[in-house]
Amino acid sequence: MSAAHWIYLLGLAALIATVVARRNVVALAVVATFVTGLAYGGSVVTGLGSVFNAAVLATRELLPIFVIIALVTAMLGAMRRLGADAMMVRPLGRFFRNGHVAYVVIAVVTYALSLSFWPTPVLPLIAAILVPAAVRAGLAPFGAALAIAITGQGMALSSDYIMGVAPALSAEGADVPAGPIADRAMVISLIAGVVALAVAYLRDVRTKMLDPMASALVVLPAAEAGSAGSTSVGAGSPGTNAAAAAGTDAAPSAATGGAAATLTTSPAPGEGAGGGSEDTADAAGPGSPSRARIIAVAVPLVFAALLVFMLLGRFTSLVPNIDDGQGAPLVGGTAALALVVIALTANRANWLEDVCEHFTEGIAFAFRTMGMVIPVAGFVYVGLSDYSADILGLPEDARAPAFLLDAIKHVEPYIPHVPVFASFAMLLVGMVIGLDGNGWPGLPFTGSLAHSLGEGSGADVSTLAAIAQNGASWTGGGTLVIWSSLIVVAGLTGVSVVELARRLFVPVVAGLVVATAIASVAL
Repeated sequence: MSAAHWIYLLGLAALIATVVARRNVVALAVVATFVTGLAYGGSVVTGLGSVFNAAVLATRELLPIFVIIALVTAMLGAMRRLGADAMMVRPLGRFFRNGHVAYVVIAVVTYALSLSFWPTPVLPLIAAILVPAAVRAGLAPFGAALAIAITGQGMALSSDYIMGVAPALSAEGADVPAGPIADRAMVISLIAGVVALAVAYLRDVRTKMLDPMASALVVLPAAEAGSAGSTSVGAGSPGTNAAAAAGTDAAPSAATGGAAATLTTSPAPGEGAGGGSEDTADAAGPGSPSRARIIAVAVPLVFAALLVFMLLGRFTSLVPNIDDGQGAPLVGGTAALALVVIALTANRANWLEDVCEHFTEGIAFAFRTMGMVIPVAGFVYVGLSDYSADILGLPEDARAPAFLLDAIKHVEPYIPHVPVFASFAMLLVGMVIGLDGNGWPGLPFTGSLAHSLGEGSGADVSTLAAIAQNGASWTGGGTLVIWSSLIVVAGLTGVSVVELARRLFVPVVAGLVVATAIASVAL
């Protein structure tokens, strides 16, 4: 391997160590990108260009996630200003007896929806409807984030049992049918998920439940955006202790880039955002209880109708199938139109300005809380041949380097050809592949490696491919890296993405190790 390979790998190792140490990774990512480009091109110009190109490419790849966060944030901000958010979640209280039950309910619902539609499109629905109700029941925002990430980004995505895209990619290289890989991946994901949920509950969730007073003070940042006149709880007040109980930071550090759940005194349903009377409002006023009630009923019904439409498209021929990536655009577009309708309903005199204000604040919120992942993702993309040519400024006909996959191929001959060793080697390879923040582009490669190791060790090829698929999906899908869709979970629940990834590490790795050990002897 070249000097650029070793510099890239050293940079990647330093990046992971910095995340584990809970320090800022942006500067390190920028420097590592520059040095890798310099070493590969032998020119300062290439190094400097790599830093800029990596940031542009990462922004392009992550932009859909940023936009959907912004649109849902804007919609929730408009609902909060009207006072409709509290009305919307109140009926859900019967399903959330307490924080412990809420943890289980959110986990089950997230898994069921994510298995059918992939997690990213349904995350805004869960964050808008279920998470506020769960928090009111006593579940800390951090507990909700753990449950959503483990079941959606982990369990559902790693098996992809209904959509079947991931098993098909693994089967391309493994030279075996996708069906057996899907079956084994499902079993492995369930074992890993149950273990991870249990560890997370015992370690971080059960001891951080909120009492009624603290839960009433918690306002998710997405719902708070665009709400004027909220009275912040000062330092040293009961809200500070509530933040600690929630497992989030009352004042998120710039070093972590996280957005903590903000503690505010919420206006009562029907009270205006600024606490003014209806006499100063247009017609029934922004704080009209009747208008708030209409919006509180209409928004869940609209999103429920959207889910029914998606289900019909997935399992029947009555409506077009939207499996080809249209789930997220549908959710985002629905949120955008809902924002317009809510603003018009709340304040007919100034609704045009209100829509612009909420949308701008949504965009600002998305980039303020998630922007730190752009340079980090850009550095990781340097190691992947699908992106490295654009980042390094290579000609169209030039061979793009693949620093990450080349390193894996380099160590392949040293993997012992014993089933147990082969299984854990595939898990490690899959997790390394998942460092790209996606995990699936490398599945044909892990399938090919599973075929090679299976023939030499006598291990089942489908099992090896399923193990690697789980490792890649749990890591990049994402529960372990902050430059993945884990940023959506963090942004919509209002917790630090760095702290969330850090607290997920032990539960997820424990689950994967247990599942791999069982799979190596039983599947």
